Amino acid sequence: MDAIVLPGVGNFKEAMKNLKALKQNILVAAESGVPLLGICLGMQLFFEESEESLGRGLGILRGKVLKLPEQVKKPHMGWNTLAISKPNEILDGVGDDEYFYFVHSYYADPSMKEVIVAETEYGIRFASVLAENNVYGVQFHPEKSGRSGERVIRNFASIVKR
Repeated sequence: MDAIVLPGVGNFKEAMKNLKALKQNILVAAESGVPLLGICLGMQLFFEESEESLGRGLGILRGKVLKLPEQVKKPHMGWNTLAISKPNEILDGVGDDEYFYFVHSYYADPSMKEVIVAETEYGIRFASVLAENNVYGVQFHPEKSGRSGERVIRNFASIVKR
């Protein structure tokens, strides 16, 4: 297996139920260094738990998934930028002023803040790009984010080719 991409639209609990037969394979792949990319809900599934519904996530990353604050319209849907906090190969060639397409009502809150590569502002500042070793996650949808999103996908493909 060269890589795993976990796309995501839907509910945390239902997605984990659908991954039940694959969960052990995903965990073994993550542990053995296979590049993983989680997109939106796919990234959220890397965590231990979610406020969206009861049940455990994959637990690849420590932390949980929280609901966006009450004062903002949900879902956070539309274009927004990243505030890149540290360089990472998943964002090679991407700048802070570039827009990405988001659709989500929940966000990842990692226990280990050093996995945060970029954050986005929407009522609060939340982690929008994560990276730890061979595990990468983006809260936005790169496939809907034009050239900027294509760059992220190409960067992941380059990581896989190594």
